[in-house]
Amino acid sequence: MLISYSRNFLFVHIAKTGGTSLRAALRRYRWGSWYGAPLWLASQVSQVTRPRHKLGLKFPRHAKAIAAKEMLPEKVYTGFFKFAIVRNPWDLQVSSFHHIRREKPDVMKGVRTFRDFLKLKFDPDREYDYMLDISAELQHEYIVDLQGRVIVDFIGRYENLQSDYQTICRRIGVPPPALPHLRKAEDRKDYRSYYDAELVDLVATHYRRDLDLLAYQFEPADDHG
Repeated sequence: MLISYSRNFLFVHIAKTGGTSLRAALRRYRWGSWYGAPLWLASQVSQVTRPRHKLGLKFPRHAKAIAAKEMLPEKVYTGFFKFAIVRNPWDLQVSSFHHIRREKPDVMKGVRTFRDFLKLKFDPDREYDYMLDISAELQHEYIVDLQGRVIVDFIGRYENLQSDYQTICRRIGVPPPALPHLRKAEDRKDYRSYYDAELVDLVATHYRRDLDLLAYQFEPADDHG
């Protein structure tokens, strides 16, 4: 989560949706208010506590919107422009596959194919693993309250990241700084080529509520032909 008190925005960072690039572009606005110095000092104190965030002075990187709504004063939360980026779940899994294989190969021990990866990720009996589970979380849970109501103001899409980023910058009143493309996989193909009918259904079953709320579907390659 990235909060700017100078520009009154709150970015809910869902894993594997381009959030690292967006944070890099907008983090310059994090401390801009007159009370930026005490906030920065509080952040540094939080960094040295064990475990981190023990003092409650900052939100974790992938905190959900409901955490900010519950912990911040209502007037503060309401006054923020709150936004998140979501991503096609089938494409997200391909991105996760390449990211983990590149960054944490030990997690992929015994995993040779994308099929193996999905079977492992969605195995209900496996032990918890942060790298697997953070990108298996349901995206809608990051942007709704306990009653399932959307509590952010704008939901951008990874598929339209550049144009939605421009919209975000206009809304918070800043000239759009360059949006770097960080953690880009160079060896991946179109996400649809990784799937057969069984794997399509496996992802659809897990992300059913995301598909309903965010209106994503698996589009055959021929539709883009």
